[in-house]
Order: sequence, then C-alpha cells, then structure tokens
Amino acid sequence: MTGYFENGVGELVPDALSGFARAHADLVEYDAADGYVTARHTAPTRRVGLLSGGGSGHEPLHAGYVGAGMLDAACPGRIFTSPHNRQVFRASRAVAGPEGVLHIVKNYTGDRINFGIAAERLADEGIACARVLVDDDLASDSEEIAAGRRGTGATVLVEKVLGGAADAGTGLDKLVEFGTAVAGRCRTLAVASAAHHAPTTGEPAFALPSGELEYGVGIHGERAGRTRGQGRVGALVEEMTDALLDDLRPGSGEPVVALVNGLGSVTSLELYGVFGELCRVLDARRVRLARHLVGDYVTALDMRGFSLTLMVADQVVLDFYDAPVRTPALRW
Repeated sequence: MTGYFENGVGELVPDALSGFARAHADLVEYDAADGYVTARHTAPTRRVGLLSGGGSGHEPLHAGYVGAGMLDAACPGRIFTSPHNRQVFRASRAVAGPEGVLHIVKNYTGDRINFGIAAERLADEGIACARVLVDDDLASDSEEIAAGRRGTGATVLVEKVLGGAADAGTGLDKLVEFGTAVAGRCRTLAVASAAHHAPTTGEPAFALPSGELEYGVGIHGERAGRTRGQGRVGALVEEMTDALLDDLRPGSGEPVVALVNGLGSVTSLELYGVFGELCRVLDARRVRLARHLVGDYVTALDMRGFSLTLMVADQVVLDFYDAPVRTPALRW
C-alpha cells in the first residue's frame, strides 16, 4: 500500500498547484478561485491564446508547459478527471487574444464535453474558440472503441509546435489546420510492469504477474489489449518502434521527433537505455531522428512504465519546435 504525502482527501491538487505557482512565480500565476494557471509572459506577436488541460496526476502535463513559447493557460482537473467547463471558460476568457483562443484537447470523453461546453459559452460572449484534438495512442486505434484513439504523449509535442506557430502570429483557422495535421502525424505506445496507486485507497489500479507487461497501457491505468513478457528491453523497444513506424509510414528522408517518456517511477537510467535502443532501431530502419526528449513529461502518478512517441516532421514543424520556449518544465 502506497501512502501519498497530503493534507487530506481532495487537498493534494490545490496544494500542489499553490506550491507550483510559488516555485515558478517568475513564469506563471495561479487563480485558486477558478483553478487555472496562466503565463506571466507571452509574445506580443500572438493573436490567439493557447489553452490545454486535463486531469491532474500527469505532471508536468499541463501546467508545466504554461509560459512563453507554449501555453497561455492550463486547467488542471482532479486526479485523472476532466477540468470543469467553468475552469476552461474563465481561463479561456483570461488569455484570449485578438483572434480568440485555441483549445488543445486530449481525446477523452470528459475533456471533449467540458471543453465543448466552455467553447459554447465563449461563443455566447463573442470570443472565437476552436479546438485541436490530440489522439495519438496507437493501442486504442480500433473500430471497437467508439471514442477513437486516446490522447497521450504527443500532447507535449503538439503544444510545443503550436506554441511556436502562435508566436509567429498565425491566426486561429490556420492554427487549427496546422495543429490537426501535426497531431495526425504523431503516434504513441506505452507499456507498464506495474500500475499506479490511487491516492484515495493506496491500492494499485491493476495487478500483473511477475515478468509481465501491459502492452498498450493507458495513462489513467486503462488495461492494455494484451500482455507480454518483459524480456530484453531491446526487443521490446524494437517491437514498439516498428509498430509506430508501420502506422505512421514516414516517407523516404522524412525525419521524426521522438519522446521517450517515463510514466512515473521508471528511472532515468532505464529511460536512457530505452532511448539508446530506439536510436538503434531507427538507424537500422534508416529513419532520421531530428529531435528528441527523454524524461518524465506525461506521467501517470507512480506507474512503472514508459511510452514512446514519434512525430513525423517537415522543416516547418521543426522550425516551430525549435522556437524559444520558457516554461517550468521545458525551456530552450
């Protein structure tokens, strides 16, 4: 049984956000009354505010990516729970630019509903609002899943690229068109050898036999379609990478951006080993790795697992990806 360090039931998220804002007071502000985080600095060339959000427990997503060059606001919900439409509405109103606000939404039913209600309320006030949906999870790409692919690790890459595009003065309609295309060139696969522990009970979300992996696990502890033996990490990464490449089918000479992401309790030692194996497979497949991130970017509380994300990128995408960023969790 795992005990979380907290003051009491329901206090972990607001306490964490208050501390987060204090730790990064030069970059962000926290509106405790309405439960959202906004950037202190944004490019004067921005015509559209960028906003994302979702359940807490995935830190540093999303509040960690609020700041110059990325998000103007983030709306954290309760753990693994969509933010309320009131949060999204008020945060959107606070950061909307002359051409409105763009919502970057992970493909989950609760998120889609609450962001959709907020968009309707914004329209009633004459504030233009549009959405880019992130649905990169290859494991949930099935005709049997009515909601479609889940939104996972690619959210970070999409938010970064759209941040660069917004700083360049791109208008709302073009951001939607561009962001939708970028999201469509991203795929993610995740594996886990142990589930996260729920803060309310301290119990694991699921149990696995020793030496087994959930292959295609979700970031809320959604069970995978199958399990496999853990085995050697090289063989595992090769299987995952080939699956991503088979779906994305990058053209000859098309580079990719890679995210090797820890889901909460995998060590940096392991993640760099995974990255080395990813590089080996990409080299063997003659796929050029143009950029990469290695670390904890989209976690699932203390889940013992990792995800691989590949984004096929042309030079325009790479230029926006390379654009300056200064957030609590990402900066260059």
